[in-house]
Amino acid sequence: MIKAIIIDDEKGARESLSKMIEKYCPEIRVVEKADCMKAALEAIELYEPQLIFLDIEMPNGNAFDLLEKVRDINFEIIFTTAYDHYAIKAIKFSAIDYILKPIDPEELVLAVNRLQSKVNQKEVMKQKYDTLIGNMKPGSKSKKIGLLDGDSYVFVDISTIIRCESSNNFTIFFFTDGRELVVTRTMGDFEQLLTDDDFMRVHRSHLINFNHIKKFIRGENAYVIMDDNAEVEVSRRGRMDILDRISRG
Repeated sequence: MIKAIIIDDEKGARESLSKMIEKYCPEIRVVEKADCMKAALEAIELYEPQLIFLDIEMPNGNAFDLLEKVRDINFEIIFTTAYDHYAIKAIKFSAIDYILKPIDPEELVLAVNRLQSKVNQKEVMKQKYDTLIGNMKPGSKSKKIGLLDGDSYVFVDISTIIRCESSNNFTIFFFTDGRELVVTRTMGDFEQLLTDDDFMRVHRSHLINFNHIKKFIRGENAYVIMDDNAEVEVSRRGRMDILDRISRG
């Protein structure tokens, strides 16, 4: 049985989620519900939960403010939010789960199932939340992303990623230190995450970090030479994107 706490400032949302968990997730026991940061911190200390359902917005702060006040994060989190806004991207980078409100029972069950094998993996939890808090800090110069390597996550600075290459349902990451990492997610997933951070899809099978382009060869058969000396073919659309990025400086 997994001990859980629900943290949400709306009573209706707390009660609705609690009933949904009772009906669809019998492996979870809700031991407390909190409506503000003070009550949440007290509940975490008292009950030592393994899982927290955490609303992003709350009175006098938000979920990230709360996490910074927790001395020892040794629980998993499923964020719940009514808004698909900036925080969702940070959550995805950190390999943490979330559910959009209104909560769908099927989405709840899927999120809980994804967490079953992760509960009590303390070191992984710490890395996830350190990554999340670091990425959320204003003016942060380094951003990290959690990549699933087999049964574990590797947290890397995105500036060290030279390029990504699609291989069926896998994505191969190439790093500045010569490492390669095969991740069991499609490149389309990473394109959505990384395109605001100087990454661009220059070909259907290649996503590159603009900052690691060594040379751009124009022409009918355009290609780029990357910092790892890989030659990457560039599509017609990719050429336009590179030239646009160059013109913007």
